[in-house]
Order: sequence, then structure tokens, then C-alpha cells
Amino acid sequence: MDQGLTQLLPLVLIGVVFYFLLIRPQQKRAKEHRAMIEAVRRGDNVVTAGGIMGKVTKVRDDNVVQIEVAPEVRIDVVKSTLTEVKTKGEPAPAAPKEGGDDKAEGDKPSGGNPVSKLFKK
Repeated sequence: MDQGLTQLLPLVLIGVVFYFLLIRPQQKRAKEHRAMIEAVRRGDNVVTAGGIMGKVTKVRDDNVVQIEVAPEVRIDVVKSTLTEVKTKGEPAPAAPKEGGDDKAEGDKPSGGNPVSKLFKK
């Protein structure tokens, strides 16, 4: 009996580690994604899994939303393909500045970019 238990113990430990490191976090992400999808409403800015960005103009039913990707250009998208949802009041993340210093708009980059060196005036 003792020998059978010692052989089974490593398998049980591997199962517990897999549950806490792989299965449980994946279930949590899936639950958060479902909640995000259910909360989509008109006026939200969204990004699809294909990289299409737009504003929700209409929630058609439980599975489809209409997105405006350009002025007067609307497409229907399945809700489950939405990867990111920004609500109306949520600010967009600021784009990181290159180099970290404030340059005037007319300044040319002084970095080691070989392409920019080719086109200097």
C-alpha cells in the first residue's frame, strides 16, 4: 500500500501544479473576457481579434455588434472576436515618446537610424 501511494503522489502534485499555474488563470481570463463582452454597449471603442478598431454603433443581438470603422462605414462583428473594449469615459493610453525627451516638431531624430541618415537634407 505504501509503495502505491508513493508512486501516485508525484502525479497528484503535477496535477495540482497544472491546475494552479495553467487551468485556473485561463478560466479567470475567460470569465473576465465574457464579462467584458456582455458589457459592450453603443459608443464603446473596440478592437477585434483581427486588429480592426472602431466604435460600436449598435448592439444587434446577444452575439453581434455593429462597428463604425470609418465615417459612414459600418461592419457587423461577432462579439466573441472583440479583444479590447474602451468605454466612453475611459481615456486612451498615451503613445510613448521616442527617446523620452521633448523635441520640437521640426527636429530630426539624432539616433542611429540608418534610413533617416540617408534622407537628411
